[in-house]
Amino acid sequence: MKYHLWTIGCQMNEADSRHLGAQLEAIGYQPSSAAEDADLVVLNTCVVRQQAEDKAASRLGALRAVKEARPDMVLALMGCMVGLREAPALKRRFPFVDVFLPPSETAPLLDHLERTGRYDRDRLAETRERAVRDAIQDGEHILPALQRGSAVTAHVPVVLGCSHACTFCVIPYRRGAERSRPRREILDECRALAGQGIREVMLLGQIVDRYGMDRDGEGDLADLLRAVAGIEGLERVRFLTSHPNYMTDRILEAVAEEPRLCPQIEVPVQAGHDEVLARMRRGYTVGDYRRLVGRIRRILPGAAIHTDIIVGFPGETEAQFESTVDLVREIRWDKIHLAKYSERPKTLAARQMPDDVPADEKERRRKEIEAVQAGILAERHAAWTGRTVEVLAEDKARGRWRGRTPEGKLVFFEDPADRRGQVVRVRIRSAEAYKMMGEPEPGPGPNGREIPELVAAASAGG
Repeated sequence: MKYHLWTIGCQMNEADSRHLGAQLEAIGYQPSSAAEDADLVVLNTCVVRQQAEDKAASRLGALRAVKEARPDMVLALMGCMVGLREAPALKRRFPFVDVFLPPSETAPLLDHLERTGRYDRDRLAETRERAVRDAIQDGEHILPALQRGSAVTAHVPVVLGCSHACTFCVIPYRRGAERSRPRREILDECRALAGQGIREVMLLGQIVDRYGMDRDGEGDLADLLRAVAGIEGLERVRFLTSHPNYMTDRILEAVAEEPRLCPQIEVPVQAGHDEVLARMRRGYTVGDYRRLVGRIRRILPGAAIHTDIIVGFPGETEAQFESTVDLVREIRWDKIHLAKYSERPKTLAARQMPDDVPADEKERRRKEIEAVQAGILAERHAAWTGRTVEVLAEDKARGRWRGRTPEGKLVFFEDPADRRGQVVRVRIRSAEAYKMMGEPEPGPGPNGREIPELVAAASAGG
């Protein structure tokens, strides 16, 4: 029996797909790169933007003919498109889909396979015994076959759902209320991944800084970060996404003190004007965000700061947009995840705020920020030429090794040796806005991450 798993969207979806793939293989399925050849096809979906939802619907439409030609094929829909309550409506819209799985839940598919006899009965019983205890499998955490021996990085959810309810965000309606996973389960999963060759883990949460606030006696995110950083075999630990209201000095100090915690802070601003932030219900002002950036750069002078920005939010005037552009020039972020506002069903913005910024104006605003940011990065990265950085080699692209620095900078280098999973010292010979090219230096990479000349340059805004 073969399965095909198609995934779109965030890192949380990637983690969910990894868990599902491992479970399916535990009951006798083997991966297939082509949906047409598979006995089971699962689409893991995203609805944060309309474009992502449209892609999933288009993919379903293409699979309808395959399903009609092969009615014994099991077709499953998973993720935020299904959400917590959307399955009945989706069943009416896509009657050829056999089973619907809410985000991070695999039991509905396993139940369906059991009822229809499409499984190895002994293996299924063992897998379900583990799976039903939690929405995320908390057993042995075996990597799927396609990742085993090749994956260097892995995503590990630590906070599921969200209760913050920003007016533009559909996540609380699709992934449910915020809940932290037990610390023991997270550490067990990270140890198991390290034992299978994973060298970097990314701890995930819609607001990851709130980890532990709903669990007495298990500590906060700073405690969890230190514990994960102590796992033998891991080289690096990252975390996202943070919220300006919950990023504490304890978290930043943990990153500063633990060599394996990467100095990369993901903290969305979303907009550069207080009135827009208030309509978004973000709970902070631009001044608050500036002070947070000051704290980050004081405690972690070499850290990369990433952000999210939405352009064209309902009611955003040209002057308010230009305030966001000014903030881009002021903060000089290392990376911006840039999106045009997309009205999402059930959100407060969709219910109460007219989507009054025209589509062509949203695109113009997106392009303006993109151009400003590209210029900033080209200027900043030019200062990296000639420096030596530490790169965790992940895979090869067009004959070159590809990896990232602790700050998350993308670096390519050539080396005939097998560098997968190794930290390599690379001297940068050219740097562009979104990538750098370099040459490996002889000798093994160091255990530590700090390179003084880089930290000094970053402190100076380089």
